[in-house]
Amino acid sequence: MATPKEVVEFEHDAEFLSKVVPLMEVYGRYFDAEVRGLGHLPESGPALLVGNHSGPNCDPDTPALMAAWYRRNGVEKPLVVLSFDAIFAFPYAGDFFRRLAQVPANHRNAEAALDRGAAVLVYPGGLEDIARPWSERNKVVLAGHTGFIRLAIRKGIPVFPVVSHGGHESSIVLTRGRRIAKLLGLQRLRAYSMPLSFTLPWGVVLGPVPSFPIPTKVTLEVCEPMDWQDLSAEDADDRDIVEQCYWEVTNKMQGVLDRLAKEHPFPIVARLRTMLRRSDRR
Repeated sequence: MATPKEVVEFEHDAEFLSKVVPLMEVYGRYFDAEVRGLGHLPESGPALLVGNHSGPNCDPDTPALMAAWYRRNGVEKPLVVLSFDAIFAFPYAGDFFRRLAQVPANHRNAEAALDRGAAVLVYPGGLEDIARPWSERNKVVLAGHTGFIRLAIRKGIPVFPVVSHGGHESSIVLTRGRRIAKLLGLQRLRAYSMPLSFTLPWGVVLGPVPSFPIPTKVTLEVCEPMDWQDLSAEDADDRDIVEQCYWEVTNKMQGVLDRLAKEHPFPIVARLRTMLRRSDRR
């Protein structure tokens, strides 16, 4: 079994994507997934998409965004997704995700993809974000990770915040499970959380167990790029500047998430209402 960090190349199988994207769209319809602001993204050239991440057992966010991306740009233009390293240690899973233009989440892979002119999607909060408990479902957690800031400044590329709401109610996270992760020695895989979640039909489960997602209204919004045009590559080494940019992104995303939460304060109820209305029309 290969070590995840040794995998630095990424693949892009357009023919494979053409078969998988329709399945992503079907999955998105289950959540009545809505992706707004896609027109903010450039039609060519490198770009860094920075998202908050939800739903540890179902992940409604990434497939919805990928489906919208490929519907707009076609399968020939990849959206490279930085994903959890450990899944690439398993031969069949690793091959599957690489064909979808996903790569282990590390700096080398991100830089290599950007150098090829690709758009790259990163979830800086990682497991800390996706494992946030129910009480933090409407909170942006980037976990203090600033590598994406330094990369964007050094490369002089735009950063587009992508805010997701509703997906964290597809399974109910009870606790991050930090002590459990430590007891299991998961820090060796850069995993510092092992969430306990309530899922259907299993009830309370430990870790990312495939489950039947709770119906919930999922909304994603792509924001305009952050205005860092005055910064130079040298500013990537300035801790104060990097910290300021980090909080600009975090605060921007939190403001959008607050607005989306007000629009759909009960996303499960909103989704069930939509399902009932469609059922009545039949």
